[in-house]
Amino acid sequence: MANERLRDALLSRGLTPDELAARIAVDPKTVERWITKGRTPYAKSRHKIAAILQESESYLWPDALSEAKASEVSNSEIVKVYAHRNSVPADLWDKLLARATTYVDMLVYVGMFMTEKPGLLELLRSKAEAGARIRLLFGDRDAPAVIQRSTDEGIGPHTISAKIDHALAYFRKLDGVPGIEIRTHGTVLYNSIFRFDDEMIVNPHVYGKMAAHAPALHLRRLSAGDLFTTYADSFTAVWEHAQPHKWED
Repeated sequence: MANERLRDALLSRGLTPDELAARIAVDPKTVERWITKGRTPYAKSRHKIAAILQESESYLWPDALSEAKASEVSNSEIVKVYAHRNSVPADLWDKLLARATTYVDMLVYVGMFMTEKPGLLELLRSKAEAGARIRLLFGDRDAPAVIQRSTDEGIGPHTISAKIDHALAYFRKLDGVPGIEIRTHGTVLYNSIFRFDDEMIVNPHVYGKMAAHAPALHLRRLSAGDLFTTYADSFTAVWEHAQPHKWED
């Protein structure tokens, strides 16, 4: 059976089988067999391919790793767990953002704490100009899930909506910048997600608690792991159903 996931990942990256073969130093016919016959590469080659294609091994070759081994690797993707998001060191946020060159993704309702970083807008603009893809997802102020979340936090039904207005006003300067997209969503926010290339801060939400007081996970992607990819896929699912934000004049 052909490996359509591998074929699609190559196409998405604009790579031919011959080009992949050259990059990992194998015979082009070997790569063709991996695709057309569904052969599974050795672990060393799987690691290289997953890194090049920026996909997890478990996605490209679901049967290559046992469930126990995949779980073990995924556990290793957890760099550190913080009891509260506001316990994440400020310099860690700065380092992750500074190092990111390809992807910067943010899924929040508000994310107001990010606006406290001096020069944030200029930095995001410069990264986009250098070729990074930046996607910012904020809550839809009128969405029932947003209003319910505000009520659950005990701060009144419309407080988070007002905060969203404030956050969007701040980020409006990035509207129309090539490489930067800003959308709003009305989904139930189970986690806030902040991705910086192959590292991520995930902020799982807790009923009745402000996001700053809920835990945070620092993740670093491993090619054979599933945890990082799970949250990256969750971001994509919300992004695909979100709407480009339109500011009122």
